[in-house]
Amino acid sequence: MADVIRNKNLAQARALLEFTIKRPADPMLKLLNSAAASAVNDLKLKEDNLYISKLTVDEGPKLKRWHAMSRGRAYPIMKRTSNITLVLSEVDKLKTKIQKPKIQTKNKKEINLKKKAKS
Repeated sequence: MADVIRNKNLAQARALLEFTIKRPADPMLKLLNSAAASAVNDLKLKEDNLYISKLTVDEGPKLKRWHAMSRGRAYPIMKRTSNITLVLSEVDKLKTKIQKPKIQTKNKKEINLKKKAKS
């Protein structure tokens, strides 16, 4: 689910998570709503300008349990958990405009003088 919503804006990510029937969609939606509410209330950002800039899912601590079997044996059960890191960023409308790169030109005389000075 992390790959599906990575680099999407907030509205698109919410829509994808609400209508996905996969099991991890509910905790991801809960985390996304919490992060958006924190950004709006604490940092005074607008929800329309937010997008998911970084989303990682890492391995968390394992809960080690055991299952009793016949003749006194025990089989281990590893209950795995995960840590989800979600970073929301604000879209900067000024940076989205296409800017023409500035080309710097030098005179041939300046270049030749620098080459002679080095040698």
